[in-house]
Amino acid sequence: MKQYIIIGNGVAANTAAENIRMNDKKGAIKIFTMEAVPYYYLPALPEYLSGEKKIENMILHNTNWYENNNIELFLNTEIVSIDVAAKQVMASDSISHPYDKLLIATGGYSFVPPIAGTDNAGVYSLRTLKDADLIKNKTKTSKDMVLIGGGLLGLEAGNGIRKRGINITVVEFFPRLLPRQMDSAGAAMLQKVMEEMGFKFYLGAKTKEIEVQQNRLSVTLESGEEIPADLVLVSAGVRPEMKLANNIGLETNLGVKVNDQMETGITDIYAAGDLVEHNGRFYGIWPAAMDQGRIAGLSMSGQKAAYSGTVLSNTLKVIGIDLTAAGEIDADEKYESIVITDSKKNIYRKLVIKDNIIIGTILFGDITGSDKILKAISSKTDISSFKEELNKPGFDFTKL
Repeated sequence: MKQYIIIGNGVAANTAAENIRMNDKKGAIKIFTMEAVPYYYLPALPEYLSGEKKIENMILHNTNWYENNNIELFLNTEIVSIDVAAKQVMASDSISHPYDKLLIATGGYSFVPPIAGTDNAGVYSLRTLKDADLIKNKTKTSKDMVLIGGGLLGLEAGNGIRKRGINITVVEFFPRLLPRQMDSAGAAMLQKVMEEMGFKFYLGAKTKEIEVQQNRLSVTLESGEEIPADLVLVSAGVRPEMKLANNIGLETNLGVKVNDQMETGITDIYAAGDLVEHNGRFYGIWPAAMDQGRIAGLSMSGQKAAYSGTVLSNTLKVIGIDLTAAGEIDADEKYESIVITDSKKNIYRKLVIKDNIIIGTILFGDITGSDKILKAISSKTDISSFKEELNKPGFDFTKL
């Protein structure tokens, strides 16, 4: 009977466990996580912050799921070391566990830039349920918050906290919001909508320091302007959690390097999710972690499988408005684009085209045809025969 060990309990870890169990009904699967609760939907943390969702509404695999699949789940348990020669891991309770196949799926951690004062009380980052609980508790005695970072998670978290009656000021280094998902025109529309909701923005601004002044916080920008706050949320991106990988000498760059089977450079050790780099690319998105977890699980359980990459895409709600962004968003306007804008309805639709192939899209406020568009991007569909129809109302996206 094979011994499978999975370090981490996010989307990559659980997808891997599902695929191992499908192919190996008898193998022993152990999952270790530092979290206090089973696998939950991480992107729902902003709704948890707002009070719109409780943790039980976010759990994707409850304890019954692990029991029904004969998977041993170790909550509140960190794997502190890996003994490659002995093929065993050591847990934080000083108990060692042997493995035949090992998956490292430790995900990422919130990156906090080297800003003076980020260690002050009242300054937070958001990555886990524990982080969210600390922030929620602080909002009970807060009136104003400064959000450092204008990315997806930050804006969603900011909106969740706004719903608790907190005033939100956003400080973003880029000159536009959502720099990875939006071009200038789309970001301007999003900003307008958010300003109407009460958000304030400092774009193209850099934070210099966070100080404590008269029992409150003060965020000082490089321009010299000071913004008072009761709490500060730093949302400056995610970095791969590679401590264990580094300790055993795995090759790393943007993340832990893996091949098409999600194997690392050490035999019988695999990696997947927000800590890996594949073919020079680091994804850091939920769909990629799911794809990688599936391939890792299949490979670990003896099936032939290969990961060929994931189209960089996000389909979600930003401040309650539907957004799909995928592939090349062409912020620098290098390619041909078909753009439809309706400022009254807050709709911005953009298809980026190269050689009669859709290579990217931004769909804000109206995601009609998004599934077909994403499929066309992946399959590199030739659109030359109906390209002129794409900007017409009621276009039949099944043609893609």
